[in-house]
Amino acid sequence: MRIERGSGNVFADLGLPDADTHLLKADLVRRIDGIIRQRRLTQAQAAELLGLSQPDVSRLLRGNFRDYSMERLLRLLTALGRDVEIVIRNPRSKRQGKLSVEAAE
Repeated sequence: MRIERGSGNVFADLGLPDADTHLLKADLVRRIDGIIRQRRLTQAQAAELLGLSQPDVSRLLRGNFRDYSMERLLRLLTALGRDVEIVIRNPRSKRQGKLSVEAAE
């Protein structure tokens, strides 16, 4: 059996276009899911807060987020009471810049 080390981005490893964007969106959805769980909201309650239908919340939390823009996902986080701050800084190395999400606790 041959084992290959992943790149840290499953979307890139699968050869999908816009892999960095998909990874960032997946992280935002993971955080939305975490907030919903932390607040012990039902999908119906979350849907009401987010301005979505319950089936849309279900699809989103199951990973069907391709049709959601990053801006829309950020708005869902603010609807859940989170402040969202976008920081642009110089890269820490000479490589191309990267997208990432950090959560302040």
